[in-house]
Amino acid sequence: MTGRLAWLLLLIAASAALTTWFACITPFVAFAVIAATTLPHRSALCLTVAVWLANQAVGYGVLHYPWTVDSAAWGVAIGGATAIGVLTAYWTAARLRSLRSPVRTLAAFVSAFALYELTLYAVAVSILGGTRAFAPGIVAQVFLVNTVTFVGLYGLNQLAATVGVLNQRRRALASPARVV
Repeated sequence: MTGRLAWLLLLIAASAALTTWFACITPFVAFAVIAATTLPHRSALCLTVAVWLANQAVGYGVLHYPWTVDSAAWGVAIGGATAIGVLTAYWTAARLRSLRSPVRTLAAFVSAFALYELTLYAVAVSILGGTRAFAPGIVAQVFLVNTVTFVGLYGLNQLAATVGVLNQRRRALASPARVV
């Protein structure tokens, strides 16, 4: 299994696990930003869709989300907002590539979270009615869950990168020198 495939599978599994833990506050922004800052554009979008699908499968299959039009509409809105989040993070990181990686990644996270929430708010106001889910305390809770998850995923990515570099060095040292 390649490192990239293992990373993708780990993120999808983490999303499913976090869905069972947080239910309606799955940290989609954290996954979107990690995808945008660690994967090529197309892979980041595909991962984001896979994370959303894993969330929907766990939500409807395990947590018994209601099978209503309103529930499905919110699911689609969240999926769309997550895609906007990954595109925003990717765009932000690309524009700030002259900055150090942690600063660039933090800026991508903040901008992605803002657009994710604004997208959901716009959908709530214009189509789905009601903005109770956007009370300051609830938005703060969503931000906290996303932030903690993001820090964990960022750290995991840094650890994986470090282990990968160490393994490459070990292989290089262990391989016999070739004389040409």
